[in-house]
Amino acid sequence: MTNTPLQQAVKASREYAAVIVAAGRGERAGQGEGPKQYRRIGGKAVIWHTLKVFAEHPRIGRIVIAIHPDDTELYEKAAANFGNQIIPVVGGATRQDSTRLALLALATHRPHAVLIHDGVRPFVDTGVIDRTIDGIADNCGSLPSLPVSDTLKQEAYDKTVAHTVPRAGLHSAQTPQGFPFAPIFEAHQRAFEAGRSDFTDDSAIAEWAKIPVRLVLGSPDNVKLTWARDIAMADERLSGSTPFFPDVRTGNGYDVHSFEDGDHVTLCGVAIPHDKKLNGHSDADVALHALTDALLATCGAGDIGTHFPPSDPQWKGASSHIFVEHAARIVRERGGRIANADITLICEAPRVGPHRAEMTAKLAAMLRVSDDRVSVKATTNEKLGFVGRSEGIAAIATASVIYPGELPE
Repeated sequence: MTNTPLQQAVKASREYAAVIVAAGRGERAGQGEGPKQYRRIGGKAVIWHTLKVFAEHPRIGRIVIAIHPDDTELYEKAAANFGNQIIPVVGGATRQDSTRLALLALATHRPHAVLIHDGVRPFVDTGVIDRTIDGIADNCGSLPSLPVSDTLKQEAYDKTVAHTVPRAGLHSAQTPQGFPFAPIFEAHQRAFEAGRSDFTDDSAIAEWAKIPVRLVLGSPDNVKLTWARDIAMADERLSGSTPFFPDVRTGNGYDVHSFEDGDHVTLCGVAIPHDKKLNGHSDADVALHALTDALLATCGAGDIGTHFPPSDPQWKGASSHIFVEHAARIVRERGGRIANADITLICEAPRVGPHRAEMTAKLAAMLRVSDDRVSVKATTNEKLGFVGRSEGIAAIATASVIYPGELPE
């Protein structure tokens, strides 16, 4: 696991440091087998899995871990393979104070930015780390999160439901939380000097210190191991003792619009000069309509007409990217991650090839995915049928989405 001297030198020159908080006692997981960060999952301690992701990440330099003073032997055994990559410090009585002490250990180096991560989130991945780093600005933090998908209830004094909390705009926070180093270190010091020890995470301290925090996309896999059952399930996942069937869903959509007099058609959000235009719902972007249906199909959320009835005059002439972004938002609110989208346009004209790159870029922006997860193809109908007679354009779309959990038995 130890990197070569050259690799260590390169990583040490990076501006991004990491703080791993692992000084807790984990009472909710039970103490029969020791603190949860040292329980074994997949044959290794939980904290080993967490450290491995950060130690191998090419953008992370110094790593400081806050541990409990009673856990030195447990830590040294769990982290032996990392050599001198990880700097351990003794944590405090609370997570907040442990973080402050770890930041203090970085103060002489003063990296440009720091990522602060819970030691018991072993399934963090490089994508989450990269998005967190990319979200950090000179005076702005970065918080990976997921939109809340569960219905939330406010409890009354007698344990009944007082009211339902609107979940629109609510997000569940994850770690690592990234910040420019100087502002977050100063905020922790100010909170300590003010006797404030009630902050539940570092973004709460940043909020108190008037440091803006930008939301970035987290991961459904980036769970915090809190209960004994969480640890057992993590072990099953890593050891392969129980087959895992990921919840991968595929949806497809089909749409067709006829031609009418006009001077352009809109396909995949791109206006293409043509001697006709498409007639239909909104701007009649047949490709985006099919894609909207495909996305909604992955979570049983109806079709485009369910959400945007063609009889409603407010959608007349509307840009169809609204529909795709709405469907993608529904997918994300239900915890889904869009794996890819594929669109086939069926028409005799206009030519799609010269516009494919722009179409791909627009679709990737609507779906918030990379360009390589989007495919746009075109074919003719060999002069057969209404398409072959140049009476209209058809589109077929397929979307693959991965949802949290696994397939039911």
